[in-house]
Amino acid sequence: MTDTAVARPALDRARFTGYLQDYGVYVAVAVLVLFNAAFTDNFLTAGNLRTQLVQVAPIVIVALGMALVIGTEGVDLSVGSVMALAAAVLPLYLGYGVVPAIALALVAGMAVGALNGTLVAVVGLQPIVATLALFVGGRGLALVLADGQLKQISNPTLLAIGGDDVLGVPVVVLVAVALTVAVAFVVRRTTFGRQLVAIGGNRAASQLAGLPVRRVLLGVYIAAGAFAALAGVLATARLTASDPSAIGNLMELAAITAVVVGGTPLTGGRVRVLGTVAGALLMQLVRATLIKHDIPDSAAQIAQAVIILIAVYVARERRSR
Repeated sequence: MTDTAVARPALDRARFTGYLQDYGVYVAVAVLVLFNAAFTDNFLTAGNLRTQLVQVAPIVIVALGMALVIGTEGVDLSVGSVMALAAAVLPLYLGYGVVPAIALALVAGMAVGALNGTLVAVVGLQPIVATLALFVGGRGLALVLADGQLKQISNPTLLAIGGDDVLGVPVVVLVAVALTVAVAFVVRRTTFGRQLVAIGGNRAASQLAGLPVRRVLLGVYIAAGAFAALAGVLATARLTASDPSAIGNLMELAAITAVVVGGTPLTGGRVRVLGTVAGALLMQLVRATLIKHDIPDSAAQIAQAVIILIAVYVARERRSR
């Protein structure tokens, strides 16, 4: 057997692996949509589609920030706690108006992101260690600020953000779409985006090349904190209550899953923005499909775990080649 004959199957396998990582999530979303359209009652109704989009919007927002962090070969485990912190800060300042309250909630998220970025970029801690501290401490601080109590939200302007539509599209969905466009532009069209990808690909070489590694790392963690805080504000507005003990629970896992399933490798050097959105949609559809067909939630969790394993394996295979 010639070397060409031996190499061809390996080349075909590598090509298939690449296609699977690049486009598999879109195919999976399309298959699930077609399946539900055919076999799930009322799936294509406006009310159900609206519900699915509203539920996935906060995950998309957090996952966009997570994608930037993972693109630098990092991770942020504190995003769920940041959502809780923003939810706790929000009602404290609603008496001064919606805009100041939201602004301070975002500032709180950015402060957590700045601390995470400093620990990673300046102190030199591993991202998983640096953000784990605020994964625990952030929610604890949120519970202290809220006195450990759920607080009902009655401000009509804030509630409108969580429940109103613009031209038939929920406000929370429009926010997610706008942020998706903005992040895609930053990653593909700006110097910051190119530096982010280069640092994720090879941090040591980026430092030798004179790239502002610390500044970029600090920037992506601040962005992740701001996005998580915004998701916390939107979740509070949609739920009409601030509940730091529940808001953002397991959000870090949902965001990481969306990013990985969407084709962004955990090893950094690449950010797939639309893939991240599709990954969030896929996991939402998997869960909704199983629930609508009376399959226990435990089965949905197992299915999500299998999808994650496949995505990680495919990414590993592609990198090894």
